[in-house]
Amino acid sequence: MKDTLTDANFPRTADQRVYHLGVGPGEVANRIVTVGSPSRANTVASFLDSQPKPFILSSERGFLTITGRYKGTPISIISIGMGSPNMDFFVREIRESVSGDLAIVRLGSCGGLVDVPPGTVVIPTACVAISRNVDFDFVNPENCDEPAYRISKPVSADAALTEEVRKALEAAKPSSSTSAIITGVVNASADSFYSSQGRQTSFPDHNEDLIQYLQNTVPNLATLEMETFHLYHLAACWKGRTLTTKAGSTPLTTGPVSPTITQTTSSPAHLVHPAPMTLPNSIIRAAATHLVFASRKSQDFITPQQVAEVEKWTGQGVLNALVNLDISQDRLHPERDTVWEIL
Repeated sequence: MKDTLTDANFPRTADQRVYHLGVGPGEVANRIVTVGSPSRANTVASFLDSQPKPFILSSERGFLTITGRYKGTPISIISIGMGSPNMDFFVREIRESVSGDLAIVRLGSCGGLVDVPPGTVVIPTACVAISRNVDFDFVNPENCDEPAYRISKPVSADAALTEEVRKALEAAKPSSSTSAIITGVVNASADSFYSSQGRQTSFPDHNEDLIQYLQNTVPNLATLEMETFHLYHLAACWKGRTLTTKAGSTPLTTGPVSPTITQTTSSPAHLVHPAPMTLPNSIIRAAATHLVFASRKSQDFITPQQVAEVEKWTGQGVLNALVNLDISQDRLHPERDTVWEIL
């Protein structure tokens, strides 16, 4: 679909589709599981109800949205890829497309910084951010008094949603599973898979002591990945706000928003999208579940069989947590003309 975009500040198509995710109002529910990979999204989506049949949208920019119902409750599963910029696209564009409150759980992979085996499930209650300091002189470090890396203050997950995630994962864990569930710990989100996570490459990253420095300075640090801090941070910044963005009337360009849509419901929502209704004082609840794919201590890596097993039961557990979280009906996006509407 080629369409004219409006408003360079927040580009949308004429039928209200956002620029990067490609979704419009009525295609994303208030309860969301976000993952990094499409395969994990499809694993989680396998638990959705058969009716209405899930709505599937793939955007040109690599985002995958699957929306349906789980135990009768509207839920979206969105694959966003890697890194805080993609998390930023996701949170901001979803916030402008969905009325009311949002509850978002990230189900992602991580590296373990504590002595736990791959396959361990970690529920971080807070995150810090690690950023490569571009003002540091990586070529001539002896002439520079800047630190090579900066560590942020911690930001907390939503306590209520995190508790629902903990309870649901403990209930969903199969008796045959050897995976431990760890909570009450801190995660670090890095702006790079390599330099800001202390991995050694041919570049002069001056990160040989970074992991040890993190462990010495961040209490209860357990995991390392690339996205969760930004989710927690944006959710914490939102507190009680109301949607204010309005699409402009001046054409910007012929747009690249050409989503591939598998419309398996009879809802007409994909034809014309009304602008989302604005509900005052909305909130964003954010939590995360991290699957330890690699131990940074032993250098052990998870097996494909372990990945398939742990993704399945944690995916169902996260869905249960979102369903169990109470969101009053007046804080939800109206169901009329949505892809999850039951006609």
